[in-house]
Amino acid sequence: MEGDEPDYGLEFLLAFDGRVHHLEQGYWIKFAIKRVKAVTQQPHGLSYSFTLHAPDGRRLVGFDNAHKVPAAGSRFRPRPDATDHWHRAEHDQGRPYEFKDAETLIDDFFNEVERVLRERGVGTAVVGVEETRRPK
Repeated sequence: MEGDEPDYGLEFLLAFDGRVHHLEQGYWIKFAIKRVKAVTQQPHGLSYSFTLHAPDGRRLVGFDNAHKVPAAGSRFRPRPDATDHWHRAEHDQGRPYEFKDAETLIDDFFNEVERVLRERGVGTAVVGVEETRRPK
């Protein structure tokens, strides 16, 4: 059966929970992802936040599902039930993100990270990795 096959992309992604990747010139990426009970706001059963930060700590890009955001296109359209969204820029309040699967999520996140770093003339090389989660 199709549903019995393991989702290797998801398992790979879950292993990143609590990691901070330090990049060139003081930029850093933080990963938080956990399995949760599937509900209307998180129908895929995940709570996640992936963020790119400037050296001073400002969030530059973020993909998360911590809160609802306005519907795309009009403030009068109803908000989507799912809380998946992304922040394309530092002051962006968020725009809906259509979650497809773990692999697509991480690809979309890294595409945005690469875009922002390229605009700032910063490389994408990871110069250090920090584990922030506590051992169980």
